[in-house]
Amino acid sequence: MKLVHGGDVYRHPDVIDFSANINPLGTPPKVVEAAREAAGKMEHYPDVCCQELKKALAAYEGVEEAWIRCGNGAAELIFSLVLAVRPRRALLYEPTFAEYRQALGSWGCRVETVYLREEEGFRLGEDFLEQIKPGLDMVFLCNPNNPTGLLIDRGLLERILKKCRRVGALLVVDECFLDFVEGREQWELKPYLESCPHLVLLKAFTKRYAMAGIRLGYCLCSNEKLLERMAAVTQPWNVSAPAQAAGVAALKEEEHVKQARNLVLRERSRLRKEMIRLGLEVWDSRANYLFFKGPAGLCESCLQRKLLLRSCGNYPGLTQEYYRIAVRKPQENDRLLEALGELLGKGSV
Repeated sequence: MKLVHGGDVYRHPDVIDFSANINPLGTPPKVVEAAREAAGKMEHYPDVCCQELKKALAAYEGVEEAWIRCGNGAAELIFSLVLAVRPRRALLYEPTFAEYRQALGSWGCRVETVYLREEEGFRLGEDFLEQIKPGLDMVFLCNPNNPTGLLIDRGLLERILKKCRRVGALLVVDECFLDFVEGREQWELKPYLESCPHLVLLKAFTKRYAMAGIRLGYCLCSNEKLLERMAAVTQPWNVSAPAQAAGVAALKEEEHVKQARNLVLRERSRLRKEMIRLGLEVWDSRANYLFFKGPAGLCESCLQRKLLLRSCGNYPGLTQEYYRIAVRKPQENDRLLEALGELLGKGSV
């Protein structure tokens, strides 16, 4: 199996994992305990309706329970959404999260692509609007984008939303990394849900609470019929009892998330400054990871030092010279900076 994501600690044990963009403070202990307690009752099926979890999410997000669909990670929701809509034509940009294209391809959808260019800072521009035309069924956005960490201009976001409604296209916006963005309310599209039934927002517990291994995500949409169609193409009991219990517990961990966000803000700025000083080209990410350009072979050299980086060479539109690293705890970031200094200073990459 060809692995297309980071986080492959199973084949690379005893590493510091910079390849997966997870909360640097780890999973809150009360979340682990809630999952452990629920696992003790595994003879029972999980709640097929995710009732308690949906109630907690509705209070957390300030939306109607009927607007929430829970899934086995955000990735499952992407696939079930595509199966529910059955699009013939879809639009996305590259580089971005691989699952959008994979899900669309699994249905045989024709995917139209706008390539983000390095000379334009890999930023989404107004030309994307020109590609939203009648006959388009779905549009995918990732904000902040993965792997660049760059945010889409708020005005452009709103124009894309309006254009999609005008041409009859469903707009899917992945906001999974907004939790680590300072002043994230400026970019959230949640206020538009009620008036825009063609809008779907993707969210996950994975990054916010470091719950990647238990798989839990959700989407928000005021089009209840669409959510019903998603349910119809998804297997029942798709969210395990430990995942549901962990989710309910996690939503109470506001201080944990706040501390992680503050840590990311401090360390991201320091990391970027030091990496630029080492001669690397580092983009101004607003998420909990950094996207940069360096010499080919950097992943292999760092792996020899027990540091796992994310090569971005398998993203369409990028080459082996592009990388992504998660922002971790200060001492771990120091290890990375020390290794980069040695490798780049000695030219031993």
